[in-house]
Amino acid sequence: MGIKGKLIASIEVKCGGHSIHDILHTRTQQIPNITPSKILSFEFQEGEAVEVGSVVCWKYNDDGKPKIVKQVIEAIDPQTKSITWKVIGGELLEFYNSFTIITSCDPQWTTWTFLYEKKLKKPQSLLVCWVLPLM
Repeated sequence: MGIKGKLIASIEVKCGGHSIHDILHTRTQQIPNITPSKILSFEFQEGEAVEVGSVVCWKYNDDGKPKIVKQVIEAIDPQTKSITWKVIGGELLEFYNSFTIITSCDPQWTTWTFLYEKKLKKPQSLLVCWVLPLM
């Protein structure tokens, strides 16, 4: 059993948190067009929309290396505009026993919460990959 951790980043967004939630929830396939140097592709492996039980696969650039993450959508809360993405495959699981990302949005802020049980290191490079391009 590894060491459990939690990393939270909140970013003030000029476009409004509802816009970020809309992109993550209903226009997810457009994210590679928005941040092509970081997010290389997105596809549904099970399901056709971001909904509970859907399985998605992302190809992303982490420190100059292309990587893959496969996730299942565990929860969606329309009131808090949050989505819970549990990692079920890809390179992340080489370093973490478990890894869950919770995105939530309010009118001015978008918050990314990483819940993990680490084998080796903290996930700061992922924060740079996923969160900073939205600023």
